[in-house]
Amino acid sequence: MKRSTLVRGTAVTGAFAIAITLTSCAGSAADSAPSSSDLTIGSVDLSADCPATIVVQTDWNPEAEHGHLYEMIKDDYTIDAGTKAVTGPLKVDGEYTGVNLEIRAGGPAIGFQTVSAQMYQDDSITLGYVSTDEAIQLSSTTPTKAVFAPLDISPTMVMWDPTTYPNVKTIQDVKPALEANKGVWRYFDGSAYIEYLKSSGLASADILDGSYDGTPSNFVAAGGKDMQQGFASAEPYVYENEVSAWGKPVDFALIHDSGWQTYQSSMSVKAADFDTLSPCLTKLVPVLQKAGVAYYKDPKAANDLILKLVEDYDTGWTYTQGVADYSVKTQVDLGLVGDGPDSTYGNFDDARFADFFDKASKVYTDLGTPPASGYTPEDLYTNEFIDTSISF
Repeated sequence: MKRSTLVRGTAVTGAFAIAITLTSCAGSAADSAPSSSDLTIGSVDLSADCPATIVVQTDWNPEAEHGHLYEMIKDDYTIDAGTKAVTGPLKVDGEYTGVNLEIRAGGPAIGFQTVSAQMYQDDSITLGYVSTDEAIQLSSTTPTKAVFAPLDISPTMVMWDPTTYPNVKTIQDVKPALEANKGVWRYFDGSAYIEYLKSSGLASADILDGSYDGTPSNFVAAGGKDMQQGFASAEPYVYENEVSAWGKPVDFALIHDSGWQTYQSSMSVKAADFDTLSPCLTKLVPVLQKAGVAYYKDPKAANDLILKLVEDYDTGWTYTQGVADYSVKTQVDLGLVGDGPDSTYGNFDDARFADFFDKASKVYTDLGTPPASGYTPEDLYTNEFIDTSISF
């Protein structure tokens, strides 16, 4: 199959070649998840409180931003390339926890629908990646509650050619620069942050183009005149090193720095399942925290699995060792992952969440999809399961 360069989060047209073979980490055919009957449960036992298989629905193809999940099954797993899922005994600090973990790909694997919608269609899903803006917008129809934030800052950014725009350094510089040069900011249609930027005076209709399809063709064809949405933890490397028609650096600014401070890919449960799952989450969330810290300390084995999954799933998504290495380093260097303003990894900042709730609620109300009546920030997240002693 001819593989195109696809960017995270886009709906892609065309047929996908779907591999239907099942391979294990040893490369042999497999019909079921790894047997864990001969494994000894270590100091953390999830078997009495959690589902026998904890199912996590991610929001995109396997990538380094999901590394904390793959860290927990990196040494023992079974891949189902047909369903785009990988399963293995869930381990922390190398010890078995008594349950399995199944990680499911999102994006093309679920028809590009929201993770929230997928969670409500499939009761087997325990947790899903739901960004705060999605949680607010869909609180009336598919309500979720976040329990763990693997990313402290969203990687979403706008990027530009530094040769064309040498004086652009921040989000505030973008609008006047594009207006002067008659360029456009190409983005995914429906991105809520764009409405916030418009209401804040940081963007306007004359510089915005919602036709971005996730491929580099229009950016390259514009020769540096246009700017484009992307992930700071991927595209800067990809465009310089893997898009041969461009092959040079880009500069960027994080949307987070504009004041739109969503928690990207927060691990969430369906609101109605929260009480039932609480005993499990009490033990599981600290395991998720430890896995994240371990992954960024030594990502090699988990990244090997990520790269293997990308190859086996064969959705048209390309992901190389270079991108994975760049992503891990950039996430840490930019503070996309880490302890945030305190000394705890994976928690939510109350003041920040409240501020974002107010901003996003206004945007979605103006768009005709207000949050559920009477909803407050506390309905959308909790820090009660977080172990405050776990940090980077």
